[in-house]
Amino acid sequence: MKKITVLGAGLVGKLIAIDLSESFAVTTVDHDANALEQLARHSKIKTKKADFSVAGTVRKLVADSDLVVGAVPGNMGFNVVREVIEAGKNMVDISFFAEDAFELDSLAKNNGCCIVTDCGVAPGMGNLILGYHNEKMRVQSFKCLVGGLPFKREWPWEYRAVFSPIDVIEEYTRPARYVQNGDIVIREALSDPELIHFENIGTLEAWNSDGLRSLIKTMSVPNMIEKTLRYPGTIEYLRVLRDTGYFSHEKINIDGVKIKPIDLTSKLLFSKWKLKPGEKEFTVMRVEVEGFQNGLNKTIVYDLFDQFDEEKGFTSMARTTGYTCTAVANILLKGKYSRKGINPPEFLGKDPDCFNFVFQYLKERGVVYKININE
Repeated sequence: MKKITVLGAGLVGKLIAIDLSESFAVTTVDHDANALEQLARHSKIKTKKADFSVAGTVRKLVADSDLVVGAVPGNMGFNVVREVIEAGKNMVDISFFAEDAFELDSLAKNNGCCIVTDCGVAPGMGNLILGYHNEKMRVQSFKCLVGGLPFKREWPWEYRAVFSPIDVIEEYTRPARYVQNGDIVIREALSDPELIHFENIGTLEAWNSDGLRSLIKTMSVPNMIEKTLRYPGTIEYLRVLRDTGYFSHEKINIDGVKIKPIDLTSKLLFSKWKLKPGEKEFTVMRVEVEGFQNGLNKTIVYDLFDQFDEEKGFTSMARTTGYTCTAVANILLKGKYSRKGINPPEFLGKDPDCFNFVFQYLKERGVVYKININE
């Protein structure tokens, strides 16, 4: 039985480990003893406690692995991926780190590693979809709208952090890049808000976020944009917090003590944003691809609406992100894809077999994308 090491036992890492343990020997590693204790209840999963920030730790942990899955917070993701590559292991990663993954491309190729980055719902599935259609048609426009929200709207936040809260705040501060008429445009996060209606949910608010990531380099599409979805009104309080400095990493002096405002904000907000046990939430996503095929204009729209899994206790964001990751993990372990170097999901999407495998894998687990084609 092939061995997989899952680095990270959070909401998504937990699902990844459980899903993969049905077919492979899985060991999950985290620094959080409570998270590991929950996973240890599954007899098929081994657990280890470790601190990934200690140099060399990751290399030792993955030494006998056939595949590594990265599910750590974004602020440590780049270094974790680098250590996995230095260990000469293949990897599927969902940490969504801020650094450019292609900086590790030469190292991965030299070490004979196949590394699939950004392998979640968004970034992830949006990349896969664009990669697939860009091989079949001359794409002119790509738009991805995505968000994860609680069904119950509680004032004042009307939000729950369904993945690493520190990564959520990063979405509100990192400048948003998009492509317009072939040129890269950089705007501040939370800019260009618009209201969009979704079936089953109603009206949500969308704004610019930096979700295109690798697509800016890998896809020659003249118009591409990604926007985050929240309940209407959210953008106003986020702008107030951000512009007042609550998300700043620059230390300020308070009565002789220097602190980062982001540290205080995180301490105050994370408990407010924490998803309560059994609390129902959903993921909504819309991907629009428009272009020309056989001389005719064509628009393909993918719509996803996914809900909390009450039977298994998995959040929707864990399902939509985690199952995408485990689908690709299966692709690598089955030898269906083996390109060496850094591979964002759009590279896999170019292969129809990989594309269809992922969608079938998701469908079998109840994550279903509705597809509408207008010609």
